[in-house]
Amino acid sequence: MADAASSTNSTSTADDARETRKVVVASTFGTIIEWYDFFLYGFAAALIFGKLFFPTSDPMLGTIAALSVYAVGYLARPLGGIIFGHFGDRIGRRSMLVLSMLLMGIGTFLVGVLPTYEQIGIWAPIALIALRLVQAVGLGGEWGGAVLMVAERAPVKRRGLLGSLVQIGNPIGRMTASGILALVSRLPEVDFLTWGWRIPFLASAVLIVIGLVIRYRIEESPAFVRMRAAKQTVRVPLLEVLSKYRRETAIAVALKITETAWVGILTVFAVTYLTRQLGMQRSFVLDAIALATFIELFVMPLSGWLSDLIGRRLMYLLGTAAGILIAFPIFWLMETRDPAIVLWTIVVGICVGQGVIFALHASFMPELFSTRVRYSGISFGFQVGAAIGGGLTPLIVIPLVDWSGTTWPASLLLVVLGIVTFIAVLKTRETSRISLASPTETNVDGASVAAPSGKLATEPGR
Repeated sequence: MADAASSTNSTSTADDARETRKVVVASTFGTIIEWYDFFLYGFAAALIFGKLFFPTSDPMLGTIAALSVYAVGYLARPLGGIIFGHFGDRIGRRSMLVLSMLLMGIGTFLVGVLPTYEQIGIWAPIALIALRLVQAVGLGGEWGGAVLMVAERAPVKRRGLLGSLVQIGNPIGRMTASGILALVSRLPEVDFLTWGWRIPFLASAVLIVIGLVIRYRIEESPAFVRMRAAKQTVRVPLLEVLSKYRRETAIAVALKITETAWVGILTVFAVTYLTRQLGMQRSFVLDAIALATFIELFVMPLSGWLSDLIGRRLMYLLGTAAGILIAFPIFWLMETRDPAIVLWTIVVGICVGQGVIFALHASFMPELFSTRVRYSGISFGFQVGAAIGGGLTPLIVIPLVDWSGTTWPASLLLVVLGIVTFIAVLKTRETSRISLASPTETNVDGASVAAPSGKLATEPGR
């Protein structure tokens, strides 16, 4: 009998490990597609959308108009987080992943077939804004579901590492978007502006089909299944988040704002600044971002692995402090116009400013909330932080730099947001040993809030 029980346990463990691998692959591939779609628009807004959809006599005004639509995408992401978070906490994580991917993919594909201002006039930018909103709502719901499918299943001692694997969907999506756009940008200018820019948007359709097939094959999060079986679902999860988890929500927002500001500065603002004001080649800048993103693929899992060893809190503090320290020097180095220096400056900026701390979002944020409101809590915090730190950053910084003739506004913004994030992390406790398998509600101090079991669940042994 003992042998039979041992065999059953071994089989169960192997099945769990196999399903965990499937979930990690499915979540990561889905986030690659979602971030590809999102970053593709950002690059296109900085390079060509001003000419095609917002033509004016002043190229800078056209760029600002295009980036305003880019900002609208960030500002609409919290709406997606609220909608998908609500149903993700009520009916399940898996179904929301499929729906959010469809929404994002349809929006991106339709941008690729959209007529320009020259063809249909004012209806072109209006349609572009509408499709951007569709994209944003889809992405707003995608991230939380993909992260929770992994975080709620992963062994406690590997949650940081496995969560960071989902997060590399961001740099892979960015690298793919910048790489394909860099490739088609080598076409003659007339061909690129006429049809070449559409290719990366239309290619999204193929990725969406593959992603849907993969995601249909995974199982629901076991933590959610247990919570639903215990009949602990919440009628309006967001209200509970904003009433019982105010501090955690504020911390989640603060965890996001610095990292997303670095992305906005170095992948949107820097493209405009380096090409238009410093006269560097568009293809060179996109190649530099692609290289930085490739290196980030190794930095992020390393950061996640280290957070399992030394804790999320310490890793986050180190990454944020490093970003504050390099905020001013990074632009001084860009102004040298030396290709090698600019190349490695972009690499260091993206890897340090974004990669180290973005890798931890998939583990740190879920650890702040209970199962019953976790989808809503992390989605709202993540997307509101993205709207504040990422959506408005390029729109604010580009005209300020153009007006002042210097880059200090960009550096100062990064420093201020970095300080906000640093203080917020200091207000947390270490959460890397908390189990996410229970519907128990806990706060950042470790106290239980209406906890069914009466105490904080931990899982030091798994």
